[in-house]
Amino acid sequence: MMQLFQNVSNECSKITTERYSTSFSSAIHLLHKDLKTPIYQIYGFVRFADEIVDTFHEYDKAVLLAEFKKETYLAIERGISLNPILNSFQFVVNKYNIDHHLIEAFFKSMELDLSEVKYDDAGYREYIYGSAEVVGLMCLYVFCNGDEKRFLELKPYACALGAAFQKVNFLRDVKADAEHLNRVYFPGADFSNFSQDMKNEIEADILKDFQLAFEGILKLPESARFGVYVAYKYYLSLFQKIKRVQPKAILEDRIRIPNYAKLFIVFKAGLRSQLNML
Repeated sequence: MMQLFQNVSNECSKITTERYSTSFSSAIHLLHKDLKTPIYQIYGFVRFADEIVDTFHEYDKAVLLAEFKKETYLAIERGISLNPILNSFQFVVNKYNIDHHLIEAFFKSMELDLSEVKYDDAGYREYIYGSAEVVGLMCLYVFCNGDEKRFLELKPYACALGAAFQKVNFLRDVKADAEHLNRVYFPGADFSNFSQDMKNEIEADILKDFQLAFEGILKLPESARFGVYVAYKYYLSLFQKIKRVQPKAILEDRIRIPNYAKLFIVFKAGLRSQLNML
């Protein structure tokens, strides 16, 4: 019966991923079957923590996050939790020996989101590491499956991919972050006077992350490569769409990639894969 409980927990993580992110869930579907569940387990955990700090405004978010953090470590220590998301997450952490430092860094960034913060360069890098890069590294533990040499080789590329995704999210969500959550992530950015030069500078930094990340995708195990490449292409397409618009457009509307365009991305990625161009 324990396996039934674990299966139910895993299903909760999968449902959470699919309901909150169609892009990530569709990319996960393209991973090898042995990788899908562990990545759902990671994403479900990350999504719940993020939901606490971004959405639960009617509640004491600091208390909720502190309780969630305490329950996370207790679940990992015990090897079980009655919270199905945490039970699912503890399983992947313990199975793949995911470094607890990554979890601590993640919670630190989530805690920063509880208050209004304007970041300097060092704080910005630290926040991105904890909120995004460590998630990529958790996934890399799964992809490498105990191959420490490969993990260390791919680590900087995984960090670059996580950073690229997060920075694109920041640029896409500038309006909501500033108006509703009182957050300004980009150091020195003045969105009351957002210029093309400022936008160009941010985009140049993001492009470097994408370029480095692509080098790493080509070195991933074959079981993970195609799914990660599709996620990369989703975000690269969103980034390219953002690049094409004027600064004021970012402050007016949330830019998206329509579903038909996502299907075309998968088609093109599949074609490249079949032609051994990945």
